[in-house]
Amino acid sequence: MGPPWWRDGPPWWRLGGAGPRRLPWPTTVLLTLFVQVGTTFAAHGQPDKVPVDGYARALLLAGTAALLLRHRHPVPVAYFAAGTALVYLGAGYPYGPVFVTVAVACFAAVVAGHRKAAWGALGALWAGHVLIAHWLYRELPPAGDEAEPWAQEIAVAVWVVAIVAVSELARTRREQWIKQREERELAARRRADEERLRIARELHDVLAHSISVINVQAGVGLALLDADPEQARTALTTIKAASKEALGEVRQVLDTLRAPGAAPRAPAPGLDRVPELVEQARSAGLTVTVTTEGRGEALPPGADLAAFRIVQEALTNVVRHSGSRTARVTVHHALDAVTLRIDDEGPATGARVGGSGNGLAGMRERAAALNGTIEAGPRPDGGFRVTAVLPTRTGPTAPQEDQ
Repeated sequence: MGPPWWRDGPPWWRLGGAGPRRLPWPTTVLLTLFVQVGTTFAAHGQPDKVPVDGYARALLLAGTAALLLRHRHPVPVAYFAAGTALVYLGAGYPYGPVFVTVAVACFAAVVAGHRKAAWGALGALWAGHVLIAHWLYRELPPAGDEAEPWAQEIAVAVWVVAIVAVSELARTRREQWIKQREERELAARRRADEERLRIARELHDVLAHSISVINVQAGVGLALLDADPEQARTALTTIKAASKEALGEVRQVLDTLRAPGAAPRAPAPGLDRVPELVEQARSAGLTVTVTTEGRGEALPPGADLAAFRIVQEALTNVVRHSGSRTARVTVHHALDAVTLRIDDEGPATGARVGGSGNGLAGMRERAAALNGTIEAGPRPDGGFRVTAVLPTRTGPTAPQEDQ
């Protein structure tokens, strides 16, 4: 990926930052020193030009000082730098780093997206230089000056083209940086949304099952509190065990939020814990028969957790929505998939069983994450059936669930 400055670009290249951009003091000071010192050395090799005096220093300083605003106001700075350079050259001062000021200003304008303004400033500088060097040189200092050779104009034109080319390259790279950053932010938001949905689905599966058991047992306990205190005590014991298990599983989910990437405290549930679901269902008055077909090899962690949650949610729906007190769970292991079938004899108690609830939606999401399928609906002979097919060897790896 490279260092941050290569991935994201300089801070002043980034769009959408909060607050105003800071003035580029360090680079402006360095450019000012370079232009002032470089002009002094350049003047030694051009004795026929006007000596560098205080007026020349002021022009050079004005041009570089304007670069402080090149990120906030790139267009005015580009034209101002070109104008001060023309005044400097028109006054007969020696050639030198004065062109660097224009180059930096136009570079900032192109990178900021003001290409035409930057090209206009460079074009005005080149046209003004041609006018000064070939037509107005007799009226301008120094006295007795001669026209500059036309070959020099070719060099200036090449210099202008080089500035434009480098600026366009930087602008293109900046756009790439911005696009990559936006893509990273979009991917981060998508991962966050997926994480919220996953946690919501996990909490729903944990709480819906346990609270359904608690609700049933609380009803039993209230009904038998006076008539059969011993049976009421058993119901309260079941409530205590179910609530303790629910709290433990919720804590696992919350631990993942508090310390992302931390090692899980307990293994994720899988089909090996289906007997626990059977026992909890029995305590809620539901008799569950489990049948395993095929060779029951260990499933991948994602598929194993999804299978457990689907069975858990299906049994929860039987407890909540079905008048039947029996259910059958069939687990069929094939070479590359596991098929789950949960049947109850019905009839429905009046609650919605058409598949529009959060429970069935969560089961479909779990199956879809593994490229699997879910079918849920009434059986021809009465009752309700949930059938899930989860691939175990093909398709993308299932997302990590809370441990």
